[in-house]
Amino acid sequence: MFKRLSETLAAYQARDPAARSKLEIFLLYPGVHAILFHRVSHWLYRHRLFFLARLNSQIARHITGIEIHPAPGSAAASSSTTVWASSSERPQRSETMCSFTTALPWAALERTRGSGTPPLETAS
Repeated sequence: MFKRLSETLAAYQARDPAARSKLEIFLLYPGVHAILFHRVSHWLYRHRLFFLARLNSQIARHITGIEIHPAPGSAAASSSTTVWASSSERPQRSETMCSFTTALPWAALERTRGSGTPPLETAS
């Protein structure tokens, strides 16, 4: 459990030049809080405690503004903030925009391993 937390904090620290310490990231970053809440919600969901899993995810959404559904395979997150799909340049108004996708820790880990940008998941 602590190894995974340490890996998550390291991924945030590697991607955020303003982050000075893992303690700062742990205490102040709402994305980290959302991930931690999600892990608890997902555990509850896997143990068939569906109501408690959704309740926990809603509490997390209220606290962080980020909602991640606890079901397996639903790593799609949403936020009240809309960001550009491409952070390298600002797209024209006609280009597609997406909701939320800042530096999620697993995406940062994949990029540091050299596999490039993770593909976007599509609803099927």
